Order: sequence, then structure tokens, then C-alpha cells
Amino acid sequence: MVKPGTTKTKPKAQEETPMIDEKKTQELLGQVSGKAVETMTVWADANQHVLRELVEFGAASAKESVRLYAELQQSAIEALKDSQAAVLRWQSAWQNGAKDPVQLYQKAVAESVDNAQKAFKILEAGAQAVTRSAGKRASESRSCRGAVQSGCRPTSPSSAPAASRYRSIRPTRRTSSPTS
Repeated sequence: MVKPGTTKTKPKAQEETPMIDEKKTQELLGQVSGKAVETMTVWADANQHVLRELVEFGAASAKESVRLYAELQQSAIEALKDSQAAVLRWQSAWQNGAKDPVQLYQKAVAESVDNAQKAFKILEAGAQAVTRSAGKRASESRSCRGAVQSGCRPTSPSSAPAASRYRSIRPTRRTSSPTS
């Protein structure tokens, strides 16, 4: 009971408790939002690394495709030149063929064999070019895959700064002990 004329006052510790809790809450929210921003920065850096590797892979793949196309196109142009030269040789052979048909036949067989060999050499060169290109692309693909995977792993040297930053901002796990 309170005596008349006296006022009941709260102890000072109880009056300051809401202010302290509010300050702690604001401080905690500031820390959490700071950690969230840092985490997003780390993930953005990792994403940028991965995208850079993918773009480099795409550019290298396009460059290799253009190189292969140019090589195949060059062999096709050479084949066209050879066929034009063969047509000119055949024109002169037909004019002289009426005089000696056996020589025309021998020349035709020899030239057919020679043209078949040239065609197979062109096909072989094209197949080798495609095989080399496929090997380069497979190598580039493995390199890109490794770089992308290492960019995502916290243990790779390329991602060490991001991983250490992430570990520094990651909250530690607290294990609660069961209370009885």
C-alpha cells in the first residue's frame, strides 16, 4: 500500500530497460542488414566470375567455329579450282580423242583415279580439321567447366577472397544444449 502524499516511483533499472533493448535491437538489425549486403556482394562476385568464364568460353567457341569454317571453305575452294582445271584438260582431250580413242580412255581412267585421290585427301583434311576443332572445344569446355566449378567452390584459389569474406560474414552456428 502506498501512503497518501507519496508517489510510487519505478526503479531506474526498469525505466532504462526498454531503451537498452531498443538500442540492442537496432544494433542487431544494422548488423544483420550489413551481413546481408556483404553476402549479396560475395554472391554477385561469384556470379560475375562464372559469367565471365562462360562468355570467354562462348567467344573461344565462336572463334574456333569461324576458324574451322574458313579451313573447310578454303579446301572447298581448292577443290573447285581443281575441278575447273580438270574441265579445261577434258576439253582439250576430247578434241584430240577422235584421233586416238585409246589414249583418251587411258587419260580418263588415270585422271579419274587422280581426282578420286584428291577428293579423299580433301575429305580427310576436312575430317582432321573437324576432329582438331572438336578436341579444342572439348578442352575449352573442360577448362570452362573447371573454372566455373572452382569459382563456385570455397576451396579454389580463384575464389579464396570471396570464400574468406563469406566465412567472415557467415553467422556461426550455435548449438543449444537441451535444458531439463
